[in-house]
Amino acid sequence: MILRLASRTAVLVLSLLAASLIVFAVMQVVPGDPARVALGMNASEESVARLRSEFGLDRPWPVRYLDWLAGWFTLDLGRGYVSQAEIAPQLVDRFSVTLWLVGTAMLLALLLAVPVGALMALRHRSSVGVVLSAVSQLGMAVPAFLAGMLLIAVFAVRLGWLPSGGWSVPAEDPVGFLRKLALPAISLALVQAAILARYVRNAVLEVMDTDFIRTARAKGLPRWKALVRHGWRNAAVPVVTVLGLSLTSMLVGAVVIERVFVIPGVGSLLVDAVAQRDLVLVQDVVMVLVALVLVVNFLVDVLYVLIDPRIGGRA
Repeated sequence: MILRLASRTAVLVLSLLAASLIVFAVMQVVPGDPARVALGMNASEESVARLRSEFGLDRPWPVRYLDWLAGWFTLDLGRGYVSQAEIAPQLVDRFSVTLWLVGTAMLLALLLAVPVGALMALRHRSSVGVVLSAVSQLGMAVPAFLAGMLLIAVFAVRLGWLPSGGWSVPAEDPVGFLRKLALPAISLALVQAAILARYVRNAVLEVMDTDFIRTARAKGLPRWKALVRHGWRNAAVPVVTVLGLSLTSMLVGAVVIERVFVIPGVGSLLVDAVAQRDLVLVQDVVMVLVALVLVVNFLVDVLYVLIDPRIGGRA
């Protein structure tokens, strides 16, 4: 197990380095001169050249890449080309907002998907299982932003129960924070809950057909107790894979949801940076998102070993 974790950690580090090189290279071939964008199209060539020198754009790209990489280790990411604001504090502030949104949405998705998926499996031959299966299929087809707009139309506009957007700092306004978090978190969770419920259903059906569950049932245990006592751990392995994919999907989906609900998260920061052509800020935000995806995949591998130590033994 230790050997597997060490190898996966090494793969994570190498993947992060490769991803940083790819992100940096892509930003270098994007058309447009950041200095000219910052000064405007009517700026003189002398002014553009001077600003390029201030930005360090006149240095060779390997030097700029190493400086950028070193900045991640020292948390000194410099300033945006257009806004001239420090990038690191912006990322920390926006990332904390996105974490609240994605974390709450994932928790809601799990609380909904696990019992519903298990019920779909245990009652798959009944009308309850068929109806729940049909609802989950419909939920998978609805985009998160459309779910968000429908929730706004019903609960914010028509009923007036919750605000349609905005954000409050949890420490300053806990009640306002929860009210403003509810709709975006639910809209982000619904689609992923439908997907997770389908995988939970399939995993439970597969486990319920195993010999050790049949033995437990033969000893008099009801299906629910047999599943809880003997089946959950085995059913969790394939679900964890989808859980990791759902978390990365939520990170990407948060970009759109934050715009729909006017939430100042990483997604909104990325969209604003793209609109302003602030390439160094785009580069840093994209790197954060890529790093999060890689770290999630790493944590999924760690959960594999914790859930089923035999996986580590086979590595």
